[in-house]
Amino acid sequence: MRTDPCSEPHTAEHPPLPALSSQDIARLADTFKLLGDPSRLRILLQCLTQPAAVNDIAEALQLSQSLVSHHLRLLKAARLVIGERSARHIYYRVADNHVSHVLRDMAIHLTEEPVQD
Repeated sequence: MRTDPCSEPHTAEHPPLPALSSQDIARLADTFKLLGDPSRLRILLQCLTQPAAVNDIAEALQLSQSLVSHHLRLLKAARLVIGERSARHIYYRVADNHVSHVLRDMAIHLTEEPVQD
């Protein structure tokens, strides 16, 4: 029988949830809204495994470069990706482990067998 992770004791891997102000909750909701766009989510997942340039992302996902650039600007403003310049290109990657964990945990959650009550 699996336990509810929300009821498990806090550990370094699962620290307690910080207190969130109304403004924090609104920002969190905006972040989840941002991830609600399938193209944006696909771009973020593309940046999860290795840094990628706009043209590489556009080609892999069959999207226009201008659309990918637009989505990356929004993802960068939300601190979900960071861009690092190398020669003539900017390579984008997931901003940090928090973003990576959310994406991986949700993907695992969606693909595992549902718990029967």
